[in-house]
Amino acid sequence: MGLSLEEDHEAILGQILETLVAERADVLVIAGDVFDRASPPNSSIRQFNRFLKRVSEETEAAVVMISGNHDSGDRIEAMSVFSTASRVLVRGIADAVETPLVLRDEHGEIAFSALPFSHEYAAREVFGDEGISAPADVIGAQISAARGQVPEGARWVVVAHAFVAGGAIGETERALTRVGGIETVPADVFDGVDYVALGHLHKPQEVGATHIRYSGAPLALGFDEAGSEKSMTVMDLIAEKVEIRTVPFRPIRQVRSLTGAFSDLLAGTPSEDFIQAILTDESPLIDPMKRLRATYPNACHLVYARQARAPETKALGAGRAAVTPIEMVGDFMKVVCGRGPNTAEAAIVAEKLHAAAYGEEQT
Repeated sequence: MGLSLEEDHEAILGQILETLVAERADVLVIAGDVFDRASPPNSSIRQFNRFLKRVSEETEAAVVMISGNHDSGDRIEAMSVFSTASRVLVRGIADAVETPLVLRDEHGEIAFSALPFSHEYAAREVFGDEGISAPADVIGAQISAARGQVPEGARWVVVAHAFVAGGAIGETERALTRVGGIETVPADVFDGVDYVALGHLHKPQEVGATHIRYSGAPLALGFDEAGSEKSMTVMDLIAEKVEIRTVPFRPIRQVRSLTGAFSDLLAGTPSEDFIQAILTDESPLIDPMKRLRATYPNACHLVYARQARAPETKALGAGRAAVTPIEMVGDFMKVVCGRGPNTAEAAIVAEKLHAAAYGEEQT
């Protein structure tokens, strides 16, 4: 919303580095959406490059990184050109031969397969399969390509960027497929993998099984994430046992929504947080945002409560260029039930839609 997050990112990147050192981490996994757009500002590129340089110089951690749907795959792939193959696996473009990074500990070998995000049309060309028509097909082809490269007896970690069925979405995740497509991937596509590090969804969560997990975005990226705790996931793969814990981040500015009369909000405690103001005043005010910023310098969104009350007759999904089936169901539930689907309901909807797309029988 026009406010720079460079200082906020710098604080979080520093905390990631501190954790890598404190945990004596062997690998740093970055599961896509390194940037929020295909052509990020130069300042963001420089900031991220400085971070990777510090990881290389100040820690012993290898780096496994893939592109996400927000990234330019070619830009991320370019980062791999001068990398040290024994410590770095950077993948921006899908490949029919998914060679893993293989590390070793006292329990044997661990293979890391990095599966970058790929649109269906690109995957059809890479894998020579015209039957690839959905993200589930893309991931399935990548897993098949990677499985054959894993050394016999090695533990297997997969890094992927996908919307796995049952995941809880937010307002800022971008759709992974074309209009009307089924973008969910069933969790069972990862059968046989010891740990799956996922990117795409912003909320830290497990999906389908405890070893299939989103670490989540390191910063809140929308007001629907107000109050949510951001963290990084620390995974210990001890022999065949997986231990998972989280390390909370300490953002320098929170994302908050404030509701009330303008005069009450104006008299509130001054704060540098990112503020969304929902005014209960019935009459419009003159230049309220400018006045509000006297108390909240980083106020970045203002709406009147009466405008936020959408009539039940409002068209579902109005104002959106692309509405997926899951979004349509969510919109319907908001009108009928006053809320969106919870995690269990979202999983059921995703399962039924996937079955419908692939002609599977339902009981």
